[in-house]
Amino acid sequence: MSTKDFTANVISASKVVPDGNFKDSKASGIWDINEALDLIKGGNWPNVANINPAAFVGALFQTHLYNGTGSAQTITNGIDLSGKGGLVWIKDRDAGFGHNLFDTARGVGKYLNSDGNPAEATDTTRLSAFNSNGFSLGNQGSVNTNNNALVSWTFRKQPKFFDIVTYTGNGTAGRSISHNLGGTVGTLIIKRTDNTSSWIVWHRSTSSSYLFLDGTDAATSGTISNVSSTAFTIESVINTSYNASGGTYVAYLFAHNNDDGGFGEPGDQDIIKCGSYTGNGSSSGNFVDLGFEPQFIIIKNSSNSANWVMFDSMRGVVTSSSAADDKYLFPNSDTSEGGGIPIDFNATGFTVFDTSARTNTSSDTYVYMAIRRGGMQTPTAASSVFAINEGDSSGAPEYTSGFPVDMAIKRNISDTDNWRISARLIQGINHFTNTNSADDADDKFKFDFQNGYYNDSQGANNFAWMWRRARGYFDVVVYNGNNNYYSSQNVNHNLGVVPEMIWIKNRDRAVSWAVYNKTIGAQKKLDLNGTSGASNNDSAYFNNTTPTSSVFTVGNSNRVNQANEKHIAYLFATVAGVSKVGSYSGTGSSQNIDCGFTAGSSFVLVKRYDGTDSWYIADSARGISSGQTDKIIKLNSTDAEFTESDNSADYIAPHASGFNVPASSPFNGNGDDFIFYAIAAIS
Repeated sequence: MSTKDFTANVISASKVVPDGNFKDSKASGIWDINEALDLIKGGNWPNVANINPAAFVGALFQTHLYNGTGSAQTITNGIDLSGKGGLVWIKDRDAGFGHNLFDTARGVGKYLNSDGNPAEATDTTRLSAFNSNGFSLGNQGSVNTNNNALVSWTFRKQPKFFDIVTYTGNGTAGRSISHNLGGTVGTLIIKRTDNTSSWIVWHRSTSSSYLFLDGTDAATSGTISNVSSTAFTIESVINTSYNASGGTYVAYLFAHNNDDGGFGEPGDQDIIKCGSYTGNGSSSGNFVDLGFEPQFIIIKNSSNSANWVMFDSMRGVVTSSSAADDKYLFPNSDTSEGGGIPIDFNATGFTVFDTSARTNTSSDTYVYMAIRRGGMQTPTAASSVFAINEGDSSGAPEYTSGFPVDMAIKRNISDTDNWRISARLIQGINHFTNTNSADDADDKFKFDFQNGYYNDSQGANNFAWMWRRARGYFDVVVYNGNNNYYSSQNVNHNLGVVPEMIWIKNRDRAVSWAVYNKTIGAQKKLDLNGTSGASNNDSAYFNNTTPTSSVFTVGNSNRVNQANEKHIAYLFATVAGVSKVGSYSGTGSSQNIDCGFTAGSSFVLVKRYDGTDSWYIADSARGISSGQTDKIIKLNSTDAEFTESDNSADYIAPHASGFNVPASSPFNGNGDDFIFYAIAAIS
């Protein structure tokens, strides 16, 4: 990370907003705390301690899914467009409508189609307003057809991420166009707006050539040069696409961060990469290292004719053996969403498995733009990252959460039923926490919703417990084993802190789950689908290696590291006031378990680890109260939930700092040792 110089003089008459390049910036004046916080969140507040201000990708980019209504509606995605400016790109997933691009520089109602070359048109029944937390739509069909599924991608202007420039052509070679990206330009897209003209794409990996966003052609020798952090030059005027005299143009500039982004909670992370790779033509995969897990990627073959291809994690990029699971769109075509171009999003990059010209023909060169996954910020409220919901037969999504779900566990609590766990990274596939079963395919386990998961109707007594990935709180990793009897491996993760509990399942074979917990250490393991206590010293599972904030280590057991087989890991950690991974010893007397909460727990998972017993769940949705009235259920069993009174015991009681284990509780046997995972109260 390079050193940043800041000047912060807050005692003067007039306010000066930081210039955005974080070099000798001034934010002078007397600032209201809310104004300062707004600048801090946007990454625009200088810091006298030379700490680069944090900006989070979630405030700058969002893939937002919505259903058309045929009537005006507002899309709330948390992106400030009215104050900061930006680009909204919309595509109907179900129908052959064109891609609609709207931006704040050209104004409300004006749109362009990336799949065609017509001039800008005006229609206020498409996008009707840019808002401080999203945008508003009219009733026009291509952006709001009733009952159709649509996707929007919103890019907010921000130094080192994205900028928009409009200009009028002067017909002069060597024309320099200024911009405010303030960092390396990765991709530059230009469109003439007053006349028919192709979309010109300059990419840093093909800097002497250009591509057509609305076409399939290979890269063509071009005339854009001297692309810097403040300007780009049009060397000559070979057609009207660049700088025709009197013509009007819009340019979209996307950055390329190379260990200089300055984003994220530590203030030293990259969020956007524009690079290239060489196809290998192998269905076994071609890995591209980004240094982060992507949520959005556009790819184009620059060597040969092929469609542009667009993927995102909200619509679904599924790490599985089925190519049909990965959802794609072509920016240069109005065709509806398809599936069948296999790609995986990994903890540090992406892997293409296709062998066609679109993404991985041998020896061809491919350019890409990739944007980092969200969840870079430590949560401050449990309700933003955890939810419990009972089925109501509403269907798609059946279980609502208030946020995009990354992992969920569900079951019918009143009947003998399997526990089914699934994740966004493997949507359409689930596992059973109570058995050792391999991948179970079921297309009802869908996560392509903004506010929940599961694409089917479920009735009462069907519950889902839902998690969202967030720094320091929870992460999901899918990886391939490399063990050939004696090998271990380090697996990258994006939790951002040392994981305190890890659940791992081999997806390709029927072997038990393996659980790491900080209390029992990396020499031992627990079985999530069993009742046994911690194993004897055994390095086969976690290689006797404590996890770090960036990797966890697996040994040579086929449960966690079988060669060429797929595995999934769920990582949990403590966040002050939100979650707690902890342990305690039973006393036989009532004791309060302090989790650092202020209003009690919404979810508690308890397991005795020095002897045989189940994994027990209590939660506020089914009741955590005084007396023998609470409902308890076992995560490792198909048994229906039971009431505490059924066993003449009081298992758990409420307490503001976490939870209480009463004297008679099976969670409190004198001298017994327990681990637990608790989540704070949710509204």
